[in-house]
Amino acid sequence: MTSAAIARRETVDALRTVRELWAELLLAIETPPADVWPPRRLSHTLRASDDDSLTVADRPPLVLREHPAPLNLDALDAGLAIERQVFALADTLAAAVQHADVGDPRRWDFQNPGAADARGAVGSRAHGLHFACVWVEGRVLDEDTEPEQQIDGTLTPPPFAALPPHLLHEARRTARVVEGLLLRTLGLDQRFTPIPDHPCPWCGGELTLHTEPNEAPRVLCGGGMNCPAPVGMDDQEAARVWGWEDLPELIAALGVDITAAA
Repeated sequence: MTSAAIARRETVDALRTVRELWAELLLAIETPPADVWPPRRLSHTLRASDDDSLTVADRPPLVLREHPAPLNLDALDAGLAIERQVFALADTLAAAVQHADVGDPRRWDFQNPGAADARGAVGSRAHGLHFACVWVEGRVLDEDTEPEQQIDGTLTPPPFAALPPHLLHEARRTARVVEGLLLRTLGLDQRFTPIPDHPCPWCGGELTLHTEPNEAPRVLCGGGMNCPAPVGMDDQEAARVWGWEDLPELIAALGVDITAAA
C-alpha cells in the first residue's frame, strides 16, 4: 500500500470516528464530570432505553449555539477546538481544489461576515461538524474530480480538482489530532482505569476498565484463574475479561443503577 493510500485510509477512519462519537461529546457538554461507574460513555450505550436523543442533524453547530451554563467545560472546549480545526481544514482544501459553482450542494461556502444572519455569516459551517467531516472525506478520496456529462451530452469541468499530496497529509494530521482530542475527552483513548469502590462480585478482585481507540471497552478482573466469574480469560490467561457484550451482566452483578450514571 502506498503512503498516499495509507494517509487516505487513516484520515477517513479518523473523521468517521469523530462523526460517530460527536453526539456523545455534545451530551458530555450537558453532563457534569463525575468519577462514577459505569462511566457516562458506557451508561448511555448500555441502557435498554434512553431518554437522551443522539440525533445531531437538527442541532446547530457549537459555533452558533449559546452555552449559558455548560456543565462540562472541558468537553465544551474540546468541541469548539474540534469544530475550529475541521472547519479551517475544509476552508484550506476548498481554496485549493474547489471549482463547484455557487448553489452546488457539494460546494463548501466560506464565511461571509457581511451576511444578514448568523448562519449565512458562517457559510457551510452552519451545517455543522458532520457535514464538514463528510465534505473533507470527499476531497481526501478525490470524489467528483472527473468531467461531468450533462443532459445534452456535453462535458463540464469537475467540481473539484484532485487533492495535492501536501494537503492530503495536512488532512491526515488534522483528522488524527481532532480524533485524539475527542477520544481523550470521552475517556476512550488507550488507558487502564481502576473501577473505584466496586470489587469483582465473584472473587473480590480489583476491576479495571480498559479502553483504546479502535476496540470496544472491556473490564478485567485481577483475580485471574481463581476468579469463578462466567467469562473468558485474556490472551495471557491472567485475568477474567468482560467484553462489550458481557458488560450488562457485570453491571447487574455490581448492583449499579446505570440510569444514575447518565
